[in-house]
Amino acid sequence: MTDKTLVQYEDAGKGVALLTLDDPPANTYTHEMMRQLDDAILRARFDDSVHAIVLTGKGEKFFSAGANIGMLAKVTTGFKYNFCLHANETLNRLEQTPKLAIAALNGHTVGGGLEIAMAADMRIARAGRSMCGLPEVNLGVLPGTGGTQRLARLVGKARAIELMTTGQTFTFERALELGIVNQLWETETGDEFIERAIEYARTFCPPARASKAVGLIKRSVQTGAEIPFETALALERELQQQLFASDDASEGLNAYVEKRKPEFAGS
Repeated sequence: MTDKTLVQYEDAGKGVALLTLDDPPANTYTHEMMRQLDDAILRARFDDSVHAIVLTGKGEKFFSAGANIGMLAKVTTGFKYNFCLHANETLNRLEQTPKLAIAALNGHTVGGGLEIAMAADMRIARAGRSMCGLPEVNLGVLPGTGGTQRLARLVGKARAIELMTTGQTFTFERALELGIVNQLWETETGDEFIERAIEYARTFCPPARASKAVGLIKRSVQTGAEIPFETALALERELQQQLFASDDASEGLNAYVEKRKPEFAGS
């Protein structure tokens, strides 16, 4: 294990936690980084003052180039399996945390880097020359951190198979067309891009937005899409009942009747 901080955690203010993958030059991840990311996700989950999460990479060239290949070349087959298992569990925690998660793709986002990004609820990319994709087939393996499953759910089975079996990488502009990226932003600098992503995340936080409703909309979609329709409707009703009992629902309904702007508290 390393004592180096590989995932920076920052309270960005006004309800946003900023998580930064920090292992330049390519922010490739090891088991140590994934454990720190796991800890950071849980820290944000349990912090009642955090309403949205922004996840990005250190620097201006890479969000993440994925798993550290040098590390994988040295470890046992058993370690590789458990490494992938824990990475799956970590990204599942991000996906299931009832707080909006936005991946701010500030540079190349390939292999496991794209797999991390796809576990977020939205992906915002910085326009430029950066590439993304899942080229693991070129190493004789498959995208093993949820890539085969999440990409298929984003772009459809046939397109996902084509993208992964050809091992192609493509621009963020193409990712936007495919529906992998939600928005593409032109910015002068990487710092400007990250600050804009934080400001965007704040629009989903109190007092402007009922963050509990945002979080439960996320949970209803992320979980409901994976279970039978009738069961998903039951889940939706249960989550709605939680919201009906919330302070923010009372505030939202009263504000509508009184013809004023609601002031949400996130509770």
